[in-house]
Order: sequence, then structure tokens, then C-alpha cells
Amino acid sequence: MRIYHVSEESDITVFHPRLPDRLDLDPEKGLVWAINEKCLPNFLTPRNCPRVCYHIGVDTTEQDKQDYLTSASCGHVVVIESKWFETMKNTKLYLYEFEIQGFTLQDQNAGYFTSETTQYPIAKFEIANLYEELFKRNVELRVVDSLWNIYDEIQKTTLNWSMCRMQFAQPRK
Repeated sequence: MRIYHVSEESDITVFHPRLPDRLDLDPEKGLVWAINEKCLPNFLTPRNCPRVCYHIGVDTTEQDKQDYLTSASCGHVVVIESKWFETMKNTKLYLYEFEIQGFTLQDQNAGYFTSETTQYPIAKFEIANLYEELFKRNVELRVVDSLWNIYDEIQKTTLNWSMCRMQFAQPRK
């Protein structure tokens, strides 16, 4: 299994644990975060780009596949707002790969791994074209005016889903 940290910063040589701002985690325990390769597409956007992501899971029904996927070859969808299209086109990302040892699974559905110790990447990859990278990974990209309809709908499905940076989304209408 391969795990990565995704960043817009090109020169990170060491990852020190940071205190989390999530309310469901111990606010006094610093963590280094990584993502597995299956869920990596959820992070192939600019950092603050709000997005709704979903993919087929072991419990996903045929009906949900028919209702929320448009192609049999793409079992993963990333939905962004149209106002982020140009920013995404002009953003370069760096994938820092880690050894899996020293990390523990934090969230199976989201593909999150964490470490409580300082970590050093074993490799770095540059992604200059985020659209091309998503398509190469058989990910469907959807561009919408507002994320809120899909945000509300997808939570009622059997798909594995993730919502990121929604505080930066256009306001609900």
C-alpha cells in the first residue's frame, strides 16, 4: 500500500506532527496526515477548493451506481464549483510518499492514515496538470455552480463519500 501527503509546497523535507483542528480528535495529540492511493483523488485539487468526492465501496448498491456514476469505467467522482476551474487549471501539487510503517489507519472510508511521530518522505512527485492526473486515475470530474445539492444527496447513498473545505463553498441559496 502506498500513502501520500499532498501539498502545494514543493520543498518539504520533514513532516512534524501538528495539532488537529477537528473536534473529533484529541486537540493535544499532534499528527502527520497521509492518504491512501484509492482516496488520493479527493486531494488532487487546490488546498482550499471545496469539493464533494465519492466512490464505489463494498456496500454500494447497483441503484446508487446507476444514479450517481455516468460511466462504467469511472467509479470515483470529484465535484468542484465552477469558480475553482481556473485555479485548479493553474495549480501545481506535490505528492510526498511515506513508508506505511509508523502510520495507523485513522479512517477506512476516507483513506486517512496518521502518525504521531516526525516523518520523512521517501519520494516526491510533481503534478503539473491536475485534470490530466484525475483522468489518468479514471476519476470523473464534475463542475457545478453549487455543491450543496450533491452534498445533501450523497450522504443518503451507499457510496463512500468525503466533503472537503466546505467552509469555502458558495453560500447555500
